[in-house]
Parts: sequence; structure tokens; C-alpha cells
Amino acid sequence: MKLITVITFLPLLGAFALFFHGLFWSSRGTPKEKLDEQYRWITLFFTVVTFAASLLILTGFDRSIAAPQLVEKHSWIGALGVQYYVGVDGISLWLVILTTFLMPLSVLASWHVSKRVREFMLFMLVLETGMIGVFVSFDMFLFYLFFEITLIPMYFLIGVWGGERRIYAAIKFFIYTVVGSLLMLIAIIAVYLYNGGNSFDIVEITNNIATGRTVIPGGVKFWLWMAFALAFFIKVPLWPLHTWLPDAHVEAPTAGSIILAGVLLKMGTYGLMRFNLPFFPDISQKAAPWVMAFAVIGIIYGALVAMVQPDMKKLVAYSSVSHLGFVVMGIFAFTETGMQGALYQMLAHGISTGALFMCVGMIYERRHTRLIEDFGGVATPMPQYSTMFLIISLSSLGLPLLNGFIGEFLILIGTFSSTVPYAKMFAVLGATGVILSAVYLLWMLQRVLFGQVTKRENAELEDMDLREKLGLIPLVIMAIIMGVLPMFFLQSSEKSVNSVREAVMGKPEKVAVKILQD
Repeated sequence: MKLITVITFLPLLGAFALFFHGLFWSSRGTPKEKLDEQYRWITLFFTVVTFAASLLILTGFDRSIAAPQLVEKHSWIGALGVQYYVGVDGISLWLVILTTFLMPLSVLASWHVSKRVREFMLFMLVLETGMIGVFVSFDMFLFYLFFEITLIPMYFLIGVWGGERRIYAAIKFFIYTVVGSLLMLIAIIAVYLYNGGNSFDIVEITNNIATGRTVIPGGVKFWLWMAFALAFFIKVPLWPLHTWLPDAHVEAPTAGSIILAGVLLKMGTYGLMRFNLPFFPDISQKAAPWVMAFAVIGIIYGALVAMVQPDMKKLVAYSSVSHLGFVVMGIFAFTETGMQGALYQMLAHGISTGALFMCVGMIYERRHTRLIEDFGGVATPMPQYSTMFLIISLSSLGLPLLNGFIGEFLILIGTFSSTVPYAKMFAVLGATGVILSAVYLLWMLQRVLFGQVTKRENAELEDMDLREKLGLIPLVIMAIIMGVLPMFFLQSSEKSVNSVREAVMGKPEKVAVKILQD
């Protein structure tokens, strides 16, 4: 059994351990409180070990190779050509590590969950296996299987452990994403049949399309591109398919919001780079101005709506719509700079927005309210918390030397230099999103953290405890590291990103890494 398989299924092994641990000890009369504490520690152990194992990928990863590495390939359903084909390339490498990094922090953030603790932690572990599986799969059937697996635990995390409108939010999330998934399944089957009906191998199909060995009729191409695109646009979510996201974020428990923003949304942008661009390069080029237009609308719309939100969690949710618009714009700029920036922004958004949701969850546990007007002067009783909240908010709005700046900087440069029609206009309009993000985040900070303590409840708030520090400080450190040392991440993804760009444009380009080196 190779490393990628171990990383993928170790959380699932943890889920089985939780299940049988509960069966064994509950039958012997162990008190529920003691069992719940054991469930938390078992889950934390498996997520930490999975993260440690994922770091080993870096030791065997060759930055000079664009193709999948650390590959494990076995025939699975031979009659259909389905393979168990897993590995990582420069695009998926850091997304896998982001997933394993956020999971133990999410477990720490959900330590005080008291209802059905075993089931909550079990769903978290199953969700982790599904998310990792999406990023390491190089077989379309396997990719779809893992893509669908992620829906079930997230549905229950929202529907059982969410807020007052949790059932509505869970059903809305499920319907949106299932409709998109079914469209993607149709497209996967069609691509499989046009490829000869003997292989779901993503790398093989990409090469066959590039060399002309696999030809998809012109009249069908657009509809297949649309089927994939709608599935991934819903997942991102791209305006106007975003309406499920604020409800899901607001109603989800803190850990659910961290994982939803940090990882699940990235499955949409990752899918665009893995399927739409290399499978349908001509359609992607024709659709690029339209996609970029929707992305820019999402950037500005998400920021404007975030500005008027009275609820901190809803404000952060709409900021995700805005920030993911940058990612989509960078992908469809078809420049190395823009696409590298898009990938970097995926990672930066996962760190910053995950941390913002954690900050909101911490203060909600103390006050049981997320309304901005219920706070003020929190920096006085909670100086450590306020410092962390401030740094993470500055990283989210794109302050230089923090992670959010690098991705947005590269995306805007890459879009402005793109040959896509109206790209310069989209870059200029998109840049207003940076200004607007400063407005809504700084205004929120000013109303929540600073000023006089006007309510007695706020004056009595306790600062972060050790568990909360262990959950939040690693995210703050990563935001700083990514802002100061971007080349460490960009050099690993350069070759793979260029291979996708060349599949669309048919010519090499060397710009993004040179910009930051200079």
C-alpha cells in the first residue's frame, strides 16, 4: 500500500475505529461523557497522523515533473476500464495538504459539540477521506465517487448539528450540489464513450484529446463543457449559482463552515482546471469572456452584500463568493501568472476564511450571538483573540506580506496581460473587489473589536484558552508564511499549471514565477 492510499483512507479507518470503539465500550456501561471525550481524542489522533503522513508527499515530490507522481494504479472494474488510479501533481499537491492541515484544527474548533459526538466525529472523518480522494483521483469514475461521498457527511453535519434553519440549509445544499453532480456524471459517461469506451483515465483522455486521437463532435462539445462547468460553478459557487452558500455557512456548525470554505469550495475550481480546460480547450476559450464577466459580478456583488450584513458569519460567507470570483477569473485568464495566482488564492482563501469562521465560532460560544451590533470593545477583555482576528482579517483583505495579497496580485496581473477579450476591463473591475473587501472587513473589526465596551456581557468575556490557541495560531502562522515565502508553493505547481495552460493555448509561457523572483 503506497503513501497516497494511506493518506486517503486513514481517516476512514479512524471512522471505523470510532464506530467499533463506541459499540464495544457503550455495551460495558461506560459513561457517555467519558466516551464522548474518547471520541474527540481518537478523531484528533487520526486527523493529526493523516496530516503528518501528507507532509511526506513533499519529500518524494519532483517539482520539475508536470505528470502525476507517487502514483498507484490498479484495475478495479475491468469490464468498464475503471481503475483505482491515485497520485498527486502540482495542482493537487497543496490542496491535499490544505485538507489534512485544516481537519485537526476543525476538530479542535468543534471540541464542545455535545450532541451525538461519535456520529459528528465519524462524519468528519468520512468527509476527510472524500475530500482527499477528490484531489488524488486520476480516474473519472473514482473522482465522481469521491465527489459524491463528500455530500453525505456535510449534509448531516449541517442538518443535525446546524442552527435553527439547518434542515432548510442542508436540503438546499444537497439539491444544488446533486443536480450539478448528475450533470457531471452525464458528461463523464459521454467523454468515456467518445474516448472509445475503454478507459476513465483522466491523463490518457487529456493526451488523446490534445493529439486528436479522441474527437468529440463540435455540436456535443459545448453541452459537455456546460455540464462539467455547471457542476463546478455550483460548487465554487459562481454568481448567480451561489445562493445555497450563505445559508449553508450560517447554519453549519463551526467545523462545517471551516471545511466548507476551506476545502469543499475548492473542489469546484479544481474541477475546472482538471476537466473543463484540458478536455474542451476551444470551448473554454470561447466561453472565457462570459465566465470572467460572471466572476467579476460575483467579486463585486459578494463584497457589496457582505458590507450590509448584520451577522458576522454571513458577512464572511459572502466574502467567500467575492474571493472565489477572483479564483475563477484567474483560471480563465489562461496566463501562467493568472492560473498560478488562482491556485495560490485557493490555498490562501482556505487558510484565511477558515480562520475567520473559527474566530466567529469562538465568540459565538461565549455570547451565543453573531450580530455585529451586540459587540464592541472586545479587544479590551480579549486582547489575544483580537490580535489573531485582526491579522486574519488583514490577510483576507489582501495586505502585503500576508497570504491573500500574493494570489490576488498574480490574478490581477495575469488577467490584465491576458489575450481574452475584455480581460483588461475585467481586471480593473475585479480590482475594486480588493477595495471593497477592505471596507467590509475593517468596518466589521472596528464595530466588534474596538471602541468602548458598552455591554456588560462583553466586559466579562474570557480570552482564548489553550485549545482555541492550538486551533487558531497555526492558521495565523500559515497566513504569514504564505505571504512571505510564496515561491515555496508556486515552484511546486508551476509545471502542472503550465501543462494545463498549454493544453488550452497550445504554447508555453514563463512569467509568473519570474515576477516574484524579480
